Amino acid sequence: MTGNKPPYNLKFVVRDYECDLQGVVNNANYQHYLEHTRHEFLISKGVSFVELHDEGIDLIVTKAEIEYKYPLKSRDEFIVTVTIQREGNARILFIQDIYRLPDLKLIVKAKVTGVATKKGRPVHPGDLVSRLGLES
Repeated sequence: MTGNKPPYNLKFVVRDYECDLQGVVNNANYQHYLEHTRHEFLISKGVSFVELHDEGIDLIVTKAEIEYKYPLKSRDEFIVTVTIQREGNARILFIQDIYRLPDLKLIVKAKVTGVATKKGRPVHPGDLVSRLGLES
């Protein structure tokens, strides 16, 4: 875990049903961990998906890049981190890592691109930029 500003992080424990026949977490479940952490991060910043939707703005994922470095197994404890960056006028990058506890072994590196949309078209994220601590 590097960087100037500590990343937002959320702790999890692997549940048995998240594992496949080989006894490791199924690759699709890592996306659930990443998404749940992004949602909790946004909530911590006062961003409500319901309120945004009521205002006609929807936040969507347009791209997910995931590097699987090492598997998690049942009952492993881990944290998911998230930091954010802007890319262009409409995109927000969520840089996310998953680390096993307590040794902080890197499990997953991910970059998820999100965009704010109105009526299905990308729009400037508006006041989200300041609410998320990004420069305009």
